[in-house]
Amino acid sequence: MSLPALVEPGPPLSPSRAARFARHLTLPGVGALGQRRLAASRVLAIGAGGLGAPVIQYLAAAGVGRITVIDDDRVERTNLQRQVLHTEGDVGRPKAESARDAVALRDSAVDVTALVERLGPDNALALFRDHDLVLDGSDNFATRYLVNDAAELTGTPVVWGSIHRFAGQVSVFHPGHGPMLRDLFPDIPDAGSIESCATGGVFGVLCGAVGSAMAAEALKLLCGIGEPLIGRLARYDALSARWDELRFTADPERPPVADLEEVAVACRALSQQGRDDDITAGEVAARLEHGGQGIAVVDVRTRAERSVHAIEGSVPVPLDRILAEGWPAVAEALGAGAADGRDIVVTCQAGIRSARAIDALAASAPAGTPLRNLAGGMDAYAALTQ
Repeated sequence: MSLPALVEPGPPLSPSRAARFARHLTLPGVGALGQRRLAASRVLAIGAGGLGAPVIQYLAAAGVGRITVIDDDRVERTNLQRQVLHTEGDVGRPKAESARDAVALRDSAVDVTALVERLGPDNALALFRDHDLVLDGSDNFATRYLVNDAAELTGTPVVWGSIHRFAGQVSVFHPGHGPMLRDLFPDIPDAGSIESCATGGVFGVLCGAVGSAMAAEALKLLCGIGEPLIGRLARYDALSARWDELRFTADPERPPVADLEEVAVACRALSQQGRDDDITAGEVAARLEHGGQGIAVVDVRTRAERSVHAIEGSVPVPLDRILAEGWPAVAEALGAGAADGRDIVVTCQAGIRSARAIDALAASAPAGTPLRNLAGGMDAYAALTQ
């Protein structure tokens, strides 16, 4: 199914811009008119990580005139294995700003706006209305469903991608022209139902394959060429080097999205506004620096995660063991005096799995045991101490 171009062409290209995009100008269906459409396009890239990195680079290289990058995360050393937009010199910087500066080095004529913030119910609708197309490279369910619902409410088309370990998926959700994410996956899954990249790993080059496919879909929609992945989920398995396709249709019984109330709940849970049992990375670091009296750190991450960075003296007790055994697993790991009044600080990578562990431990720990959640997890502790 071909569709009209999303964008009206801008003014004629200058000689220098025409020379830059010469290989596009000879392409049937793109040509000078298509290149002028790209120059007039406004694209919102959600995330500047594994998928955002190739998407942003290829859209900028193709001559998309205005790109807004929204990401509230910072570049970490573990990102460099796959997020090729960033360099060692960017570690610690906001990803959105690193992406903006990387594009400027490639083409200073592309207008990139860096938003160092999270996409949320408070800003999604305005951002979507201000752009012709959205590319969703987010890494959590709350944001993906927020993107779907905001797109449905504003009529903004979305190119969607996801990756996990060695496999990735790409599709296009175009309101009024085909099914949406909620037709394919009706309900928001539990936040912990799928492993994150930190826990499950990701094949670095997979990001390039899936991100490039997303960029290709974006350019097709902007120029009005080819057959977009509407009603089709393209699936790539890097280990077998195979693409396959799942076709799906709109669910006639699904009620249309009326507001952002449901996703607002999921987004609030994701933002981790704070728990009563939170302890800051600064307080933990300060107490450990002064001998660690009255504190014991339990790390619920995987062995692979701990091998990258762990708090000195912390005790590993994997989350799945805590969920299965409860307090006895922690007591065995800590040894005699486990419940002698020390603060039991539980940590994971970002503070989400540790909160889940504490909720599980609360039912079986001795009464009055002070269980504390390291707010922001190892991400926050590493940013403070490295």
